[in-house]
Order: sequence, then C-alpha cells, then structure tokens
Amino acid sequence: MSQTYRRKLKTLVGASSVISAGNDNQPGVGITRAIELAKIAEREKITGLFTADLLQADPAGLAGTTGTQDPLIALAALSQVTSQIGLIATVSTSWLHPYNLARQVATLDHISGGRAGWNAVTSSVGEENFGEGQLPPPQERYARATEFIEVMNALYDANERAAVQRTASGGIRLDPRKLHPIHYRGDFFQVAGPLNVPPPPQRRPVQFQAGQSEAGVTLGARYAEVIYTSQPTFEAAQTFVAVVQQRARRFGREHNPPLIMNSFHSIIGESDADVARRLRDKHDRINYEQGRLRVADMLGGEVNLTEVPLDQPLPAALIPPLEQVHRRQGRAAIFRQYALEGLTLRELIIKAEETGHWFVAGTPEQLADAIEQRYQAGVLDVISLHGLGSPDQQDLLLNGLLPELRRRNLLDSDYQGSDFRSSLELAPLPPAVD
Repeated sequence: MSQTYRRKLKTLVGASSVISAGNDNQPGVGITRAIELAKIAEREKITGLFTADLLQADPAGLAGTTGTQDPLIALAALSQVTSQIGLIATVSTSWLHPYNLARQVATLDHISGGRAGWNAVTSSVGEENFGEGQLPPPQERYARATEFIEVMNALYDANERAAVQRTASGGIRLDPRKLHPIHYRGDFFQVAGPLNVPPPPQRRPVQFQAGQSEAGVTLGARYAEVIYTSQPTFEAAQTFVAVVQQRARRFGREHNPPLIMNSFHSIIGESDADVARRLRDKHDRINYEQGRLRVADMLGGEVNLTEVPLDQPLPAALIPPLEQVHRRQGRAAIFRQYALEGLTLRELIIKAEETGHWFVAGTPEQLADAIEQRYQAGVLDVISLHGLGSPDQQDLLLNGLLPELRRRNLLDSDYQGSDFRSSLELAPLPPAVD
C-alpha cells in the first residue's frame, strides 16, 4: 500500500449525471432522483459522491451529461439530505479564481458539516467562454494550477479557528484580528487575503487532483491528497503509482503520499453467459461514425479518421506525437499506445466508450477479483464505481459487487469518522496558524 497501515478500500460513486435538466414531474430527472441516489449511496456506506464537470456545451456530443449542472450548487443541495457521505466537486484551475473558489468550497464544508472535497483539473476545453482565444499550453495551465492550489491552501491555513465568536445575542461574528492576510504574489494571482469565511470544519476541504500527464503527475505528487487517474491495465497502474510515490518522496511526502483513485467502468452480469450478452448488447448500441470522432478526441482532437476502414489499424502518420497534443495528454498517451499496438479503428472505438478508464466485464466475483488484485498490490486506495442509477446495473452493484467486496473484508462496514477527511483516513494536515 501507499501508506504504512492497511486502510480499507474507499468507494465513490458519480453524482454528475443524476441531476439533469427537467422538472420533478418527469421520472428520473431533477433533484428528486439525485436525492434518492445520494441516500442510497449513504445507506450503502459509500465514502463519497464525486462530480465531474466541463465548462462548455460540447458541440460534438462526446461529453455525455458532464457539465449539465454546477457541481458545487448540486452538492450543496445533496448535503442537506445526507449526513456522512463526502461531497467532491470538480473545479477548473484554468478558468476559475482561487479566492472565490476558496469561499465556495469552505461554505460547502460548513453547510455539510465537514464533508467537502474539491477536484482540481486544468481543463482541456472551455477557453471560448473565458476570454481566451485559444487553450493555453499545458505547461502554462499547470503553472497556474500550482499557484491556484498554493493560494487555496494559504487562505485556509491563515485564519485562526478562534476567529469565530458567538455574541451575547446569539449571533456569530468574526474577529478580524484573527483573520490573517496571505499577501500572495505570483505570475497568475495576486491575493492579499484574508479569507472572509470562517475556518472550514476540516480546515482544508479534501483536495483531489486529476491529471496524468508529466506535469499533472508532478502537481499531484506535490499537493494532492487523492490523485484521480484512469489506468486501464494493472501494469499501467503499477508504473503510475511507482512514479507518483517517487515524486512524492522528492517533495518530502514519503510518509503521506497521495491516495490513488481509479475510476472503474464495468458491466456486471449474473453469469458468464449473462455478461457476454450484456457486452454484446453494449457493442451493438455503439454509433461507430460518432465513435470516429470520439477516438480522434482521445488522440488529441486534431485527427481526421473519416477515411480509415473500421477493421484496419490507424496509419502511423495519423497518430500525433504527444508533444503536439495540448488537450488531455494523459488520455492521448493511453490511446496513442493502443494505436501503436495495432488495434483496429473498431477496437479503438470500443475502447473509447470507456474514455481510457479501467474497464472489466464480469460477474460480481470476477469484478471483485480485479479490484482485489490492485488493492493488494498497493496501487488502489479509492475506487469510483459505476452502476448506481443504471436500471440494469444498480441491483447487481448493490446486491452483488458491494457485498462481495465486504465479504472479502475490502470495504469498511461504516463511516470512519465525523468528517470526510476521517472517512478517507487521511494523514494529519501540517500545522497552521492557531
């Protein structure tokens, strides 16, 4: 494991697509459905609800429901109908400002009773909505992300917990003498501070980070408490974790490296025959012409695959070098490797349905085998499970896979503390102003 003790596997489920456009008179959409699923997740002792996000309307229709609602507002609503499950919002360090975000995430931490987390992404889209003529290069986006996280941490650490006082009339006031400026001056941000929100219950809401390019791994190894990655094979996961841990040691984190989170895409079936049927049905539903666009997007977005036969590998000339890719380099690296291995365009399209994530089709026992392998090898601390809210998968997730993982003693039977940090069993934070 990445730690000196054996914490059990922590589980997340996605919350991005459960709140969709519409009203509560329509089945399956709106806040009513989201509340139902959040309550189910908490009843099942899932560690957290995780939201993805994109800050654009995807013109090619490749992003699914991602970005249909603002994650912080959606999670704030769900915080009022749950009491223990963690709430993780994906946010863009390229398009947002750290002072505003620090206030919003701190507020979520307060209204949820210490259950907020934020997932920092540098964003591969959205420049047209934030005054940018073109997407800044990856190096610039990660330099900005570094400053962004530094500002957030500094704002959270600067204010004394004793700054919050209750008046004789029962009101709340902040003692300005215990709110300290940070005087941050960087290339991207100038923030004087102090943060004008009471210190969050967790002091720092839990910080996730997604990005598996070279720069992304370095950023996560330096700052993240949980790194979200999409390693599709066991061998790739081993290599990735070794690199993260090596870089974490370089930053003095040999005793508290980031937890490793993998998104786990799956098809669960009752038997081998049922799995084969479900997998066949899934492949039959694929729009292969749309799939050409999806594979091009996975390779970096500047590839024209319209003339490539479905059952032939991609010509080498169509596979862009990674240094020419400015959007989602980590994902591009995965699909570039698939293409160089000689997968046909049809096979790439099938892979692209999972966008490069870890995917297993099998019975609950077979899926549990794959999960246990990574957990026992120390390359998996947090897993994002799919299937909650899916009519044909939810029962097999809740009454098949989760009980099997608990039978193997891989999951907690209850929450481990009163806040999200405790539930994840994170290492203590460094000292702050007090």
